[in-house]
Amino acid sequence: MESPRQKKIATLLQQEIAQMLQGAVRKEGVSNLLISVTKVAVTVDLSIAKIYLSLFPPAKALEVLEGIQSNSFQVKHDLARLMKNQLRKVPELVFYLDDSLDYIEKIDEALTATNDPIKNPEGLIPRKKR
Repeated sequence: MESPRQKKIATLLQQEIAQMLQGAVRKEGVSNLLISVTKVAVTVDLSIAKIYLSLFPPAKALEVLEGIQSNSFQVKHDLARLMKNQLRKVPELVFYLDDSLDYIEKIDEALTATNDPIKNPEGLIPRKKR
């Protein structure tokens, strides 16, 4: 269970990182890319923040995620400048691709298909655990 401090930091990080990434996309002039921060989970000791991103279009998702991951040090540095009055130390940022919408879509497709996933659960694709 998250402490109130973890929740506050996660919410603050989610807002700031979303603004930073969307601002960077606009600044670069990329018009066909949408980035949203769906969830931020902070560890108990506040040293690591897991950031889940939803990217549209999905065809470019892995490429964009790799670019963000390779520049995570710069994101952390810019975040530290923005949040210097709120946090003493910015947690290590780890970016993940949020696949929950794809998972929900596959469940909907399975439920509407002729193959009943309740009678045949092997037909469902297992979700990756992190």
